[in-house]
Amino acid sequence: MAKPGLDGHDRGAKVMAAAFRDAGMEVIYTGLRQTPEMIVEAALQEGVDVVALSILSGAHMTIFPAVLNLMKEKGLRDVLLTGGGIIPKEEMEELEKIGVGKLFGPGTPTSVPIAYIREWVKTHRAQ
Repeated sequence: MAKPGLDGHDRGAKVMAAAFRDAGMEVIYTGLRQTPEMIVEAALQEGVDVVALSILSGAHMTIFPAVLNLMKEKGLRDVLLTGGGIIPKEEMEELEKIGVGKLFGPGTPTSVPIAYIREWVKTHRAQ
């Protein structure tokens, strides 16, 4: 779980990190003001299955592609990139078309991204 960019509002990220933890997932929260490089480096070091970003700043169309490209460059092609924030539906769809996983907006019950991640890991890690 990462909070990229200059956005200092991390309550949602902390709520999601706690929900993932309570659902039995191991969670590493990298904290505020992470660069795409810092996020991908942490994912590499920790051997994660999923990278989840929380973006409220409006920089999602820059940050998600940057993280995705770095993940590909570093060989993290089998790691899910997902997240949420204030992202218009059309832009969520555009990001999904380039390879970002499902994205979630404000008000989404925590059970929805938890179920999505569980299903993704079950499908992609069962091999």
